[in-house]
Order: sequence, then C-alpha cells, then structure tokens
Amino acid sequence: MSDVVLEIENRRFEAALLPEEAPASVERFRELLPLETTVKHVRWSGYAVFVEEFGEGSPDLTDLPRENHRVYPSRGDVLLYPGYENVPEILLACGSTAFRSPAGELAGNHIAIVEDARSELAALEVDVLENGSKPITIREA
Repeated sequence: MSDVVLEIENRRFEAALLPEEAPASVERFRELLPLETTVKHVRWSGYAVFVEEFGEGSPDLTDLPRENHRVYPSRGDVLLYPGYENVPEILLACGSTAFRSPAGELAGNHIAIVEDARSELAALEVDVLENGSKPITIREA
C-alpha cells in the first residue's frame, strides 16, 4: 500500500511510510506535503538524490528525535534529516549510499520505502547527476 507519491519529471515512485518505526518524523514529514521543489544529486553520499528546500512556512525539524536512523540506507529508502549538523533534507537512496556532508557522516530518520520501480532509481540518479536538478512533487497518495 502506498502512502506517498514522488513525481520527478516523467517518473513516478510510490512509497510506504513507516509510522511505527519513526512516528514523530513521519508526522512532521506529512506536514510538509504537498511539497513542490527540486531534487538534486548528492554531493558526498554516493548514489542518491535529495531535497533541501521545503518552502516558506515549513516546520522546524531540529527538535525531531533520532528515530529509525540510518547512515547507510538501502536503495529505495527515504530519509528525513532534521538538520542537526547540516541543512534539513529528504534523501532518496538510489543505490549504494553513505549519508554524508562536509561535516562527516549523518544519520537520517528512515521514514519511507519506495515500493516499486527500484530499478528506475538507478536511472534517476544518473539522470540527475548528468543533467542537473529536476522538479519534484511529493504528495500523499
């Protein structure tokens, strides 16, 4: 069952939220939706893309606890990073990923898993790497 949809240009990914594993983070993530912004290639983390612009009026995330946090997410994992030591962001792992920044390793709260089209994630990562940022819409299913 999909809870959220991520639409990136002509690609559509459905994801299941993990409210039992990360209840506060999933609730705060839902407050961001619908979210229309851009997705960029990660600079330090490997095979992933991320969103760092949540728009005006978005909730402060820095008070979120560490829940179900990951430094090494698997393909299809969606992390919400509250911005403890860097800017807040949403990371979508498209392959082998070590969540990092210039400050070192980061641990993001694992809030969702892409349910299908995981093979398309590799193509997405290459496209964003080679062609630059893409528009993304994240909304409830």
